[in-house]
Amino acid sequence: MIDVTPIRAFSDNYIWLIRGPRDPSRAVVVDPGDAGPVNEALERMGLELHSILVTHHHPDHVGGLRQLVGQHDVRVYGPGRERLPVETEALEDGATVEIGPLGLQFSVMAVPGHTVGHIAYHGHGVLFCGDTLFSAGCGRLFEGTPAQMLASLDRIAALADETLVYCAHEYTLGNLRFAATVEPENPDVEQRLAEVEELRAKDVTTLPSRLGTERSINPFLRCREPAVRAAAEAHAGRPLPKAEEVFGVIRAWKDGFR
Repeated sequence: MIDVTPIRAFSDNYIWLIRGPRDPSRAVVVDPGDAGPVNEALERMGLELHSILVTHHHPDHVGGLRQLVGQHDVRVYGPGRERLPVETEALEDGATVEIGPLGLQFSVMAVPGHTVGHIAYHGHGVLFCGDTLFSAGCGRLFEGTPAQMLASLDRIAALADETLVYCAHEYTLGNLRFAATVEPENPDVEQRLAEVEELRAKDVTTLPSRLGTERSINPFLRCREPAVRAAAEAHAGRPLPKAEEVFGVIRAWKDGFR
């Protein structure tokens, strides 16, 4: 088992701090957009920073890299198809990240869509997926196509139900409100929305989510469900015979949803 702690950054980002089973005095962080909260957490917890994992190149995920690399003796792993502000171990789909001193090992999954070179890290029953999959949502298509993103989400959805999903933003409440608009008669969405409203009222994080839960509440993983297709067709005003067309419509719908 590994221990994962959220570090809050900016208005809604999470930087994930990982401790492995072999050396709990050292840690790995995922997507450090800001060095300050990372250093504060390390000092508070009495930890040494060993490695950094990066999912994609957006500033709120890499903005702290230069400072952290300058302050700590660390190795940085990141997507080989994206330009990052520091030297990294460039990773491609199917690679393995072995952090032996901490007893950690992650497989690398290419998940293009939000950005073309976006990757995710899977291992120890957890998934660090950056901005590809959110709880009850998914990332905007800044660089990729609907077909690319749907293929990436399908790949993630093939993982085990018990997989814990650690995404990079606290978007769950807004995503569930959209999911309830797409599937107003989905009891799983209704129940989870009530739970998340209570958590957010107390300023409690809603993450991680279970992948099995996401399959039941996330409209972007449910593009082949009749109710989601019907909602997308009603919104678009035309038939949508392909799942990628359904995905494209609900992604654009979500972009303008308030």
